[in-house]
Amino acid sequence: MSPASRKPAAHARFAPSLVPRLAPLPAAPEVIVVGAGAAGIAAARTLLGRGVSVAVLEARGRVGGRTVTTMLRGHPIDLGAHWLHAGPINPLVHLGRARGEPLRRAAQEGHVWVGRRPGRAAEAAASARAFDLADRAMTRGAATEGPDRAAARALPRSLGPWGARVARVHGLVSGRPLEEVSLHDFPSMEYGDNVFIAGGYGGYLARLAQGLPIALSSPVARIDWTGVGVRVETADGRRLSARAVIVTAPVMVLRTGLGFTPALPEPVRRAIDGFSTGIYEHAVLHWPSSPFRGRDRLASLVGGRLSPPGLLTRIDGTPFHYFELDSGSAALIDAAGTGADGVRRRVRATLAAHFGPTRLRDLSIPAVSEWRHDPWSQGSWAVVPPGHAPARQVLHAPVGGKIWFAGEALSRLQWGTTGGAYAEGARAAEAVAGRIRMGTAA
Repeated sequence: MSPASRKPAAHARFAPSLVPRLAPLPAAPEVIVVGAGAAGIAAARTLLGRGVSVAVLEARGRVGGRTVTTMLRGHPIDLGAHWLHAGPINPLVHLGRARGEPLRRAAQEGHVWVGRRPGRAAEAAASARAFDLADRAMTRGAATEGPDRAAARALPRSLGPWGARVARVHGLVSGRPLEEVSLHDFPSMEYGDNVFIAGGYGGYLARLAQGLPIALSSPVARIDWTGVGVRVETADGRRLSARAVIVTAPVMVLRTGLGFTPALPEPVRRAIDGFSTGIYEHAVLHWPSSPFRGRDRLASLVGGRLSPPGLLTRIDGTPFHYFELDSGSAALIDAAGTGADGVRRRVRATLAAHFGPTRLRDLSIPAVSEWRHDPWSQGSWAVVPPGHAPARQVLHAPVGGKIWFAGEALSRLQWGTTGGAYAEGARAAEAVAGRIRMGTAA
């Protein structure tokens, strides 16, 4: 089944909060960029800055990829990426500060809720110690040396009763259970330098796309790299030629939704096919009477039969919250075939177990993300399973001197993030621009 023929994801019905003005495509671009998510936007901005003409083809009817902001009850809400992770190395944080974007540092304080009561100070401290121990154990040099193994095998046994909670949260932010995540590729869980942006992350990317030559609703079906240069064909039969192409489509889409003539070299194909599909979804809650105070604070709900792997409360000081779903939660919903309504029932059952049903009298759930069912994403991000860490470097090398890959899957330090995707788009564009200016692009 082609991506275009799949049923739209639940979040696809929401309109973006900001629609940028786009430029027409040049008649004879030097470079074609496939995809107008963060990587594609970075590639286009970088190429234009180097004086290289570019045409961007985007499958969706909007820019931003898995980063999109919509308006709910007058407030901008992100339906995909929300955190600007790793501020010191995130190019979108540096660029945002240079542009005067409304960035704010993520709160360091969080909430702990045990059963039906607020956590005690000692419980909150024990939780923090367990996360710190686990993070250091999985990211220190000794843990990542030697043969690769599952990240779960590095978890200390000294985490005590918080061990299961730690493993589940790490699994949420990794996109897969820790048994399925490479220890050599494990991301740091350091939250100290994370940032949010007023108006939404998707709105920020839309501003960065302003004036770029992007054709929307133009999914690419095939890339022909025989002979000189490349020829790109869209699903509706449109054909463009260029000296090179930068492919920023998610690797999950590359597995089934995009053809190459001739076929990609076997090492490149193995690198693409070896990634796992990361799952990180959220339900958007509007809950004025929520017991949590303070904006943008993470909450841990523990104890009892039901608990969410993640909960972000009072987004930007509003009644909106994110109730996160990990791969296990999403699998249960999918197995039951209940879709977004099944997510809503799960949210209500979980919150009722911790706060009582009467506390939910003003709770509404206006939106649910389904990136795993989105035809142009087919997942939240790409995950490296144990033993597959070298794949990123394989995909960094150009194919035939004319095909470059970019996107969050290629970022070692910021994989699974919009910042990582943006950095990789800029990296690929710099490489392509250098080849073209030297006259060595095929």
